[in-house]
Amino acid sequence: MNKAVTDGILFMPPSFSGGLGVWSSGDGTPGSDTYLNAPNAAFVPADQDFGAALELQKAQAVQRLRYMGQTPILPGCYLRVSARIKAISGNLPTVRIAGRAGQPGGAQVPGVTQTGPEKILSRYGEVVEVSAIVGTGQRPGVDMVWGPTATYGHIGLDLTGGNGGIVRIDDLVIEDITRVFLRDYIDAVDVRDFGAIGNGVHDDAPAFEAADAAAAGRDVLVPDGTYRLGDSVTMQSSIRFEGTVQMAREHILSLTRNYDLPTYIDAFGDEEEGFRKAFQALLNNVGHESLDMQGRIISLTGPIDMAAAVPDKSSYSQRRLIKNGQFSALDRAEWADEVVTSRATYSVRDSLRLTGVVNVANIPLGAVVEGNGVGREVYVAGVDIAAQEVRLSQQLYDAAGTQIFTFRRFKYMLDFSGFEKLSKFSLSNIEFQAGGDCSCVMLPQAGTGFHFRDCFFTRPKDRGISSLSVGDQGMIVDRCQFLSDEDAELVANRTSIALNANANDVKLRDNRVTRFRHFALLAGSSNIISGNHWFQGDNSNDGTRSAGLVLTRTNCRTTVSSNYVDNCFIEWSNEHDAEPEFASEFSFSALNVVDNVFLAGNVAPWFTFLVVKPHGSGHFLNGMNVSGNSFRIIDDPIDRIERVDTTFADLDYNRIKNIAFSDNTFGNIFHPVSSPLLVEHTQSSAEATWTINAAISLPFGAFAQTVTSVVPAGPLRSASGAVVHVAPYYEAKQGPDSSWVRLQFGQPVRGTMMVTMRIDDPF
Repeated sequence: MNKAVTDGILFMPPSFSGGLGVWSSGDGTPGSDTYLNAPNAAFVPADQDFGAALELQKAQAVQRLRYMGQTPILPGCYLRVSARIKAISGNLPTVRIAGRAGQPGGAQVPGVTQTGPEKILSRYGEVVEVSAIVGTGQRPGVDMVWGPTATYGHIGLDLTGGNGGIVRIDDLVIEDITRVFLRDYIDAVDVRDFGAIGNGVHDDAPAFEAADAAAAGRDVLVPDGTYRLGDSVTMQSSIRFEGTVQMAREHILSLTRNYDLPTYIDAFGDEEEGFRKAFQALLNNVGHESLDMQGRIISLTGPIDMAAAVPDKSSYSQRRLIKNGQFSALDRAEWADEVVTSRATYSVRDSLRLTGVVNVANIPLGAVVEGNGVGREVYVAGVDIAAQEVRLSQQLYDAAGTQIFTFRRFKYMLDFSGFEKLSKFSLSNIEFQAGGDCSCVMLPQAGTGFHFRDCFFTRPKDRGISSLSVGDQGMIVDRCQFLSDEDAELVANRTSIALNANANDVKLRDNRVTRFRHFALLAGSSNIISGNHWFQGDNSNDGTRSAGLVLTRTNCRTTVSSNYVDNCFIEWSNEHDAEPEFASEFSFSALNVVDNVFLAGNVAPWFTFLVVKPHGSGHFLNGMNVSGNSFRIIDDPIDRIERVDTTFADLDYNRIKNIAFSDNTFGNIFHPVSSPLLVEHTQSSAEATWTINAAISLPFGAFAQTVTSVVPAGPLRSASGAVVHVAPYYEAKQGPDSSWVRLQFGQPVRGTMMVTMRIDDPF
């Protein structure tokens, strides 16, 4: 680059032959003394070495020679000032290039170097060249760094040393040598040209912004060094980092042209800090809706507090996305679980709160709560130190009174729990390599539409995705893989859980989940679980199996469709109810389990694929559809596919309503079940009362509550063989287990009847 050529800018001062009235003996500013008619200066038209030259006698301690015109000083433009000089007689002086740095308005730029390197004239008649480089940026080789505020200079030279000596000076030469500093970066502007120092102390933020403003489509170059940015900086131009930047946590670096993770890592020289600052920019209108990790692997030395990375935001609701990368946990002590025990009181009248909590300040937000009468996946959703209270994510089913609770805080690679609300946030094509050292993602306290897509949760120590409150409202988990760290453990010894949710409208679709304690524990309603494959077997014979899907809302309004449920079962409970006994509610209702594949092997004989587990008395099934499923055991058969876990209470079978348990297929199941159940009953001897026992074929061992049809298969005959035309009435809920139906004919008959019975009252 040469501004004289490209922009026609005039740097060269006139020759001495044009007159000495433009050459000052002062600082070169208007009104200063000139050498015109000065007694110690004369123009020499024909010097043998120089041709035309200025002859000057040194008469002052510093004899100045300054061109009174304003030589332009431009950001990114570097000028080499040179002069040839020789001593004629008298004292031999020292010579140097010098100049006055001016800024708009005419004031001198303070605190800058205005003289170049000195040379001593050692012999008479010897031609010596003196030179210096002038520019705005502090670059190696620049002798007079004038900074970004300098816009022009009065340039010339100084004579120092003893007075009386006479010298002759050739015409001053000022040339643009910017090309020397540009190297290969001809398309870039350098932040040093605009005043950046890069020493880690000086505030280089104004220089970055000035370079960005001047770039005009070119890149901005940040050379080697450490650049402290004392304020937020927005770069509209593309930027290249050879050096690194430092800035306070609250300040934002917005790289709008090349907003991607590798650039932020280059900017901060650290993967974790680069990610934090890139995420901070993402939530501060960087001009992009997504942060592209571009395949980078970030090695984490500890949890990333996502809220702390954005100190100016406690909530955010615009769509944002992080995509295409990997987080890998290094083996560090920072991942160790934090465990606190404390005495606290629980009351069903304030069912989402622990009160009188001892040392409440020690209890971390997002910790799992453990204790007597505490259901699974109950989290600390808030801590009120002043009131000595802990807010809970779910109610406790049997913890009324005072006891010692344990609060276990897992450490997560990405921890969003500091956000009060974060909505419409997505993570896509990201692998979380936990390595058995930590958990993966903790959700925010509240929010709607958190979305995981095409992610891998690889070997989480405790949890894949955790929700401490209602940050999972409408959460979507699509096409993800959850790969357990407990693959080699027996099911009974496993403790890790792929995910939990507390709020409603969760959608889990097309995921693959391997050998966790549980795949998903869903405490809300209106969930859709579709197209997933979760498997939880082990290598033991007749082994224990755990629940894959756990639903803890009685009126769950949930559809479980087209899944592959492998070596585990679906459990439906109400363990998150402070008053688990039935009390004028919908009870266990609105569950659809349709078109799934259920498969298991090497299981204990008592294993079942569907378990209902009421934690209080009086509950009943009030709307359940189990249809179109395939149930199969691949080795030794089991008794049945469904049961009620009566550890705490049994169901009220008299109140069961609206059950469709039909069109399923059974392989290696001793007792297939159905409701409506079609039974073919043959009475070989004539009896007035026929008894039909359907106990083993009715779901959940429920009562034979209603009969919807009774159709003879052929003629009914009397004891003598005569055809009898008679219609029976039925008596339901007969026998010791209320599983018999009696048909009353009013006279003895024999024959075959097709009887359809149900476990429910459909009305």
